[in-house]
Amino acid sequence: MSAVNSLQESSTFPDTVHFIDGGTQGIYLLDFIESADAVIVFDALIPLNYDRRVYVYRNNELPDFIHRKMSSHQMGFSEMLGIAKLHGKMPKKIVMIGAPPKDLELNIGLSPELALLLPEAVEQARAIINTWLSE
Repeated sequence: MSAVNSLQESSTFPDTVHFIDGGTQGIYLLDFIESADAVIVFDALIPLNYDRRVYVYRNNELPDFIHRKMSSHQMGFSEMLGIAKLHGKMPKKIVMIGAPPKDLELNIGLSPELALLLPEAVEQARAIINTWLSE
């Protein structure tokens, strides 16, 4: 189960909260990003030598390594943010939640190591969304 599916199935957010499991669609998600006020992205974070724990980055805290071409998920994310910025349609709030992958091999699903961190990542997102909704 993905973080998006887990969050959606375990929450009762209003209809203004949309869930999209974008997989590796990259630039094809641009319309969703540009039309959103706030976005949370779940991804495996690079580099591998970070502690295997959940990291949360907000807006300008997004690390420089998301702009490197090291993951099929991230290849489109940095370009998508750049295009949204050029269009003047950046979400006001962007949060990336993730953990370093076990390795960079292409696989389907989460490694057992990352699956253990899924509940914490989902809870972090739930808390952030609840804060946004209360503002």
